[in-house]
Amino acid sequence: MKTLSRLLVLLLFAQLATAQEVDDGDVLLNRPADRTYDIILESGYLKVGVYQNFPPYSYEVDGEPAGIDIELGRRIAEEMGVAFRVHWIVPDENLGDDLRNNVWKGHYLAKRRLADVMLRVPYDKSYAYMQDSTGEYINEQVVMFGPYQQETWQIAYDPAQLDAVQTVAVFQYNPIGVEIDTLPDFYLTSAFGGRMRDQVRHFATVAEAFQALRAGEVSAVMGMRAEIDHELAKPENQAFKAASNGFPGIGKQVWDVGMAIKHTHRQLGYALEAIVDRLVKTGAMNELFASEGLRYSVPQYYREFLDEQAIARAEGGSTTK
Repeated sequence: MKTLSRLLVLLLFAQLATAQEVDDGDVLLNRPADRTYDIILESGYLKVGVYQNFPPYSYEVDGEPAGIDIELGRRIAEEMGVAFRVHWIVPDENLGDDLRNNVWKGHYLAKRRLADVMLRVPYDKSYAYMQDSTGEYINEQVVMFGPYQQETWQIAYDPAQLDAVQTVAVFQYNPIGVEIDTLPDFYLTSAFGGRMRDQVRHFATVAEAFQALRAGEVSAVMGMRAEIDHELAKPENQAFKAASNGFPGIGKQVWDVGMAIKHTHRQLGYALEAIVDRLVKTGAMNELFASEGLRYSVPQYYREFLDEQAIARAEGGSTTK
């Protein structure tokens, strides 16, 4: 989705948002209710912020929320012993705005519409501790924590048009589809001195790019791996294959995805972090992704201290040699 790509672009790479949700906040002064951990448990529900119209992560099917982040939110709420409530986020200008509007302050038109926790927040320490020109921390009002997935870029191609994609250099001569204003868009139009620029075709979504792939208008599509996997799992896209090439010069090939809460809600953060940590280490997170037809990779955060057997267990592989 282009918003997550923007995040990675403006960092090197950015996203944003305004929330849509029923009013369940403080009726006084139009201010957000301070939903601490204890209040959340007493209320009997957890509001989980997810991006709207962002398959396969969070979207709607026949009016019902679906996607891997929806299922993760449900699992977290279940572990806490409360009900799950979705807090839809409509992407805006950048990640900082998304966090402000949905996690700690609220949009000026809807200050009471805040999520208890926001998912699919890139877990990036340099961004988390970024300072402005005066030395103040830009994100001091939020805590970004609990990485639960490692995401990467992926290309799917049509074997009827390309024998293989060993390098992106083939797209100097073959058209490739991307979602407009995403990192793949910026990368393919600027890498190698812009030699691939004329072969880049722009679409509103990755799904629309796959429509063009089926029509023979492009030879390949580039997006996030989960987006590509989601499309390749559809019967109409069975003829296409996932490429195994790298992306030289892209700056950030892989990144961790985690959560965000208001900085004053540390107790909630500790509880959520413990749940996600258990899901990752036991392989339950891998099972959640597999149930959605998606490949799962353990975040780099865990790779720094888990041994090979523990990583294999987390990714659903064999732990025996």
